Amino acid sequence: MSAIKERPILFSGPMVRAILDGRKTVTRRAVKGLQIPKEDPSMGETRHRWSAVGQRDPRYGFCVFGETEEACAMELGEFGACPYGHRGDRLWVREAWSDVNMCGAPALAYRADEDVRDLMGEELFLDDDGAFNYQDKRWNKYPFCDWYADLHLVRWRPSIHMPRWACRILLEITSVRVERLQDISGDQAEAEGVDSAMCRQFLETSPSRHECKEAVIHGFAGLWASLNGDDSWHANPWVWVVEFKRIEQ
Repeated sequence: MSAIKERPILFSGPMVRAILDGRKTVTRRAVKGLQIPKEDPSMGETRHRWSAVGQRDPRYGFCVFGETEEACAMELGEFGACPYGHRGDRLWVREAWSDVNMCGAPALAYRADEDVRDLMGEELFLDDDGAFNYQDKRWNKYPFCDWYADLHLVRWRPSIHMPRWACRILLEITSVRVERLQDISGDQAEAEGVDSAMCRQFLETSPSRHECKEAVIHGFAGLWASLNGDDSWHANPWVWVVEFKRIEQ
């Protein structure tokens, strides 16, 4: 049995809130570094191949074959080297955060919901005598000087700079597959964390607004375009579909 692996993953504030609320249980990320499946004459007229292109990373040094693009995608989802992991692996969420002072105690604040986490009583941060370890090298470089009660004045640190020890959300991958972006269903759009507020937000700008789709899909399409560019929905890329559940750290 292979060892469980942990990888970081970035989420925006609204998506963090959706995870905390239990509304978001899946994420879609574009497949990168792999060519779109195409017919391979050497395999016969009906055979397709999906192989690495311009990638030296050994994780992508493989080919999958199938009679259709969808068959290739199914093989890729099951056997391909998904950069986010496979079923049973874990993802620790990077989000916007800050080190703050909580009445003299070191604490962490999270921008998504302005939650403040007191570090003084957490076992992970105590020394052998059960006292807070101020000499721990993990946070020596952080001043913990911004006042926790004035979060509107806090200097927020970008999610990409969040270290593992500051993470509060741990996810376990339950399934991985590959599909076209526009194949998303209404149920899946809801599982992406799209709610009525997002549907209203993207009502006029969603790139799918002229297509006959459910309102929640228009909301997802607008969200996707806002994060990935105006033409990213119409490009209809192949995406990793990573389903997960939140677990205790």
